[in-house]
This record gives sequence, structure tokens and C-alpha cells, in this order.
Amino acid sequence: MATQRFSSLLASSFLPSFRTSAISKFLRFQSKGRYFEYSKNGIRSFSSAVVHEEPITPPVEVKYKQLLINGQFVDAASGKMFPTYDPRTGDVITMVAEADTEDVNRAVSAARKAFDEGPWPKMSAYERSCIMLRFADLLEKHSDELAELETYDNGKPYEQAANEEIPMLLRLFRYYAGWADKIHGLTAPADSLHHVQILHEPIGVAGQIIPWNFSLLMFAWKVGPALACGNTVVLKPAEQTPLSALYVSKLFHEVGLPPGVLNVIPGFGSAGAALASHMDVDKLAFTGSTETGQAVLSAAAKSNLKPVTLELGGKSPFIICEDADIDKAVELAHSAVFFNQGQCCCAGSRTFVHERVYDEFVEKAKARALKRVVGDPFKKGIEQGPQIDTEQYEKILKYIKSGIESGATLESGGDKLGSKGFYVQPTVFSNVQDNMLIAKDEIFGPVQSLLKFKDLEEVIRRANSTHYGLAAGVFTRNIDVANTITRALRVGTVWVNCFNIFDAAIPFGGYKMSGHGREKGVYSLNNYLQVKAVVTSLKNPAWM
Repeated sequence: MATQRFSSLLASSFLPSFRTSAISKFLRFQSKGRYFEYSKNGIRSFSSAVVHEEPITPPVEVKYKQLLINGQFVDAASGKMFPTYDPRTGDVITMVAEADTEDVNRAVSAARKAFDEGPWPKMSAYERSCIMLRFADLLEKHSDELAELETYDNGKPYEQAANEEIPMLLRLFRYYAGWADKIHGLTAPADSLHHVQILHEPIGVAGQIIPWNFSLLMFAWKVGPALACGNTVVLKPAEQTPLSALYVSKLFHEVGLPPGVLNVIPGFGSAGAALASHMDVDKLAFTGSTETGQAVLSAAAKSNLKPVTLELGGKSPFIICEDADIDKAVELAHSAVFFNQGQCCCAGSRTFVHERVYDEFVEKAKARALKRVVGDPFKKGIEQGPQIDTEQYEKILKYIKSGIESGATLESGGDKLGSKGFYVQPTVFSNVQDNMLIAKDEIFGPVQSLLKFKDLEEVIRRANSTHYGLAAGVFTRNIDVANTITRALRVGTVWVNCFNIFDAAIPFGGYKMSGHGREKGVYSLNNYLQVKAVVTSLKNPAWM
């Protein structure tokens, strides 16, 4: 009876804001910005995350909504437009021109003419470098607008966009500008009387399809090396986040980029499919899900056998060894999975913790998640904004439900947050087993799975037991342990006592079904170059 009276008192005291979760079946309510859970075992705080109900008005103006083809903004041939949404509210930001097959044909035709007849591949590499450097300088002048636009269209915290992603955007274009006049071939000795010259030439028209989670950085990862090598580009941004690519591409033309060199065609899967299967596209680069990557690769193979680079999904292990500084490890593991709302292909979403420190780690990981501040990404101090859209939002909630139903222990979070937009509570599961969906599938959301291990041989085997192979993290003070693990893991990147380090010179890409090819660094240039051998007969050479 006492418990029933207490429950009634709670319901009446917090009537305006209490909710019954469809996932956990517990009574949940909010008071003074803090969320609580009530069950037969009593009340416990489960999240201090706050969502501000009245969204801040973005200070940025949306200027460019059309397709960018041959240096001009134009409507789609069909006249169709589609909405891009504010993830904070689900409201429409603006309508954007929707490219389809005819528009892809127009863009590829412009890129082909610019490559075959235009000045870009024919100008000196130094001239291309200067244009790219001027572009980086202009981006820097528009840094605030770019960060605001990225936050508005994507939902990521403004401070993250402004302080981390925009500086990296500038660095990437300056890095590739520096490479433009340093791409050269070789001469090779021959056994016979011949001079052998090896040329590195631009590949031609590059089709590029980028995702929504880091739309500006992916723009730089793709466009930077392609243009540095002298190619022309047809870029399809994700339909969820088309605005920033259109904006920066307009800036590129302001500093002297010739028409047709960079074409931007927002649209849906049909536009991507048309680009992947186009007979006049010489190379394709795709970043996105493994499933879509398979379709892209198939389309490329069935058309003109164009080479394809793929940066796909991941389910990255983050291994916490028994000698780890637990407080530092907890903070790093937290950042590894919750960064960018968990919407990161290399997120350390499988956190393996040694059994000797597991219980302590679980409690501290839970406490850290409860302190994570969720809310309007334009507000100062916000760590986590909304998920990108309703589809991703519902997908994450379904995975959380599956974790509960499969027997994992829900330590924190576990539900949606707020009454507007696509906010999800920072969620931590303990006692996760390898066969659970939350341990196998790429959730792409703020969900941390904590798994226990006994020794190195076991954790290496379990970490590798996935069809993904994008990245991994190791936290240890023992250099021998670090060397053993880093060499044993079948992934493209291993971070030791750090995570999510994306320097411009560091190559990034995956093993297995996480893709092939590498982004960033000198290795990215190989994606956009052809190798030609020129052999010339020699008569009476002074030397061989």
C-alpha cells in the first residue's frame, strides 16, 4: 500500500511530464531537467540529459537549393523538389531540387566536357594548387556560416562543427592543395635498349556519393584528392544533408574553379544508382552502409567496370585491458561510441573490458552516460544533439528494445528523449553477449555495449569475429600488449590509448566488408590516378 501511495503521489506531482516507456515498461518522469525511473524496486535517476523544448532559431540563411551543374544552379529536369528536415524538430528547413537520371546525365556530360576540353586537367598542377588554397581561405572566412548550416541540417552540436570539423575541412583542402604539384611518375630501368617512363595521369570523371553523418568532411575526403589529381567530379550528397555541399561548391567557383569541374546533384537512391551505372563515369567513390555499398559495386561492375573505392560500415571493438587507468578509459570509451550522436562508422560500440576491472568500468561508464548533456545543438555545452531523421531514430530504439529482450542489462538510458525531434538517451548495456544484435549489428546511435573478456587470445578472437573490419581501439599501459593486439586485429585503423584521430595524412579505410581503398593521406591519391607506361626505343645510349 505504501508503494502504491508513493506511485500515485509521483504521478500527480509530475503529471505534466511523466511518460510510460514502451521499451522498458517502467514509469518515467522528468523534474527540473532530470529524468527518473520508477519501478517496484523504487526510484533511480537514469539520465541527466536535457532537451530544450523551444529550439534556438538558427542564425544562418539557406541560400542554395538547386542542382549545381556546369557552374550554374539549375532546377531538376523534372521540376521535382524534396524537403530537408531540422532533426531538432522534424520540421522542414527548405525544399531542394531532386536530381534523377536525366540530371545525372547532364552533370556527367558537363564533367566529361570539362575533363576532355576544359582547362582543369590541362592547367599546371601549381595553378590547381593555388585555386584549392584560395578555396580553403574562403572557407575560413565563412567558417561560422558553415558550422551553423551543418548543425541546422545535421543536428550535430555547433561546438563540434565549429571547433573540430570546420578546422579539419580547411586542413584537408590545404593538404590536398599541397599534393597537387607533387604528383609525378617514375623512370624505370629496362633490360633492353629502351627508355621506360611511368606516368601518373588523372582518371577522368569521378562519381562520388557521400553520407550524411559528416557531410563537409566527406566532401573534402572525396573532392580534395580527385581535384588535386586533375579529375572532374559529379558529387551526390546524402538526401538528409544536401545544404552544406551546395554552399561550399558555390564558394569553390568564386575562387576560379572552371565550370563543369565540380557538379553537385542532391537526390535519392535513383540518382546514386544512375551515377554508379553511368557508362561515362570513369571512377566511383562511395561512403555509406555495407548493404548500399554492395549495390553500388554491382552497378559499377555491370556497367563499364569502373574502379570503385568503398568506405562502409563498422562494429569497432574497443579493448580495455586490466592495467588501464579506468577513469581515463571510461572517458575515452564514452567518446568513442557517443561522439556525433553515435553516428560514426568507426564508433567503438563493442567495448571489451577485462573481467578484473569490468564491474568498476560498468559503474563508471553508466555514471558518465548519465551526465551526458543532450539538447539543442546550437546551445553552448551540449554534448549530444538529435539523430539525423525519423528512420535512424526508430532503428536505434528497436535495437535498444532488442538488447533488453535478449537479456542484456540496461544500465542507463533506453528510450527517446523529449517531445520534439529525434533525441535518444545515451544508453549503456552491460552483460552483453557476442550473439546479441546489439553486439553484432551497426546501430549507428548512442548505444554502448559492454562485454567481458578474460585474456588476450580470447578478446582478439572475439574482436575479429565480425564481417566488419574498419577500426579498433586498445587501452593499455603495456607496449607488448599493445603491439600484440594491434598486429592481430583485422582492421584498417587501430587507435592505441586514443580514438577518433583523423589527421589529414592518416589513411582511413577497412578490411573485409568495411570496404576497400583508403581515404586521406597519400594513399587517397591512388584512387584518382591511372598508371601509364611509355616505352621508347634507344639507339647507342651512353648508359643504361
